[in-house]
Amino acid sequence: MNGTIFTSGRLTFVAAREGHMVEILSMVHVKHFTPFPAVAFTSLLALFMIIPSNFDQLVNYFSFTAWLFYGLVMLALIALRFSKRDAKRPIKIPIVIPIIVLLASVYLVIAPIIDEPALEYLYATMFILAGLLFYVPFVHFKYSLPGMTQFTIFSQCIMQVAPTDHMPLG
Repeated sequence: MNGTIFTSGRLTFVAAREGHMVEILSMVHVKHFTPFPAVAFTSLLALFMIIPSNFDQLVNYFSFTAWLFYGLVMLALIALRFSKRDAKRPIKIPIVIPIIVLLASVYLVIAPIIDEPALEYLYATMFILAGLLFYVPFVHFKYSLPGMTQFTIFSQCIMQVAPTDHMPLG
């Protein structure tokens, strides 16, 4: 979880830069060159998540979700290893490592549900699947809400941020 605290703001920044989140999250501070909007957004999400619950529950559900995604990534890696045998790979690891990680992630996702079944695991899964409701129109079909350009410009002025392609080098 500690590593995620440091990387989540940067992941949000890159996701926005790739068009998977709102444009303002892809911008950096004009003086400090940090992804301030993305870090602030991630921090606000963390605060909202801790309000209704306690820290132990937050760690449990975060771990459940994280290992679910780690398992899906390993499954994709294994599938691509066999379906695209001749693809160029910058790094290639022995297939046994993703298999071990996949088995560990399956255990770490299923064990908490068996050990202490809670409706919250279903809620977490439904919340993840609900992301498709946003992905399909806004990312896949590139729909933009009216007023987003004005919101982005206003937010840029308030946070003193600019798109990375307009930042001076050095």
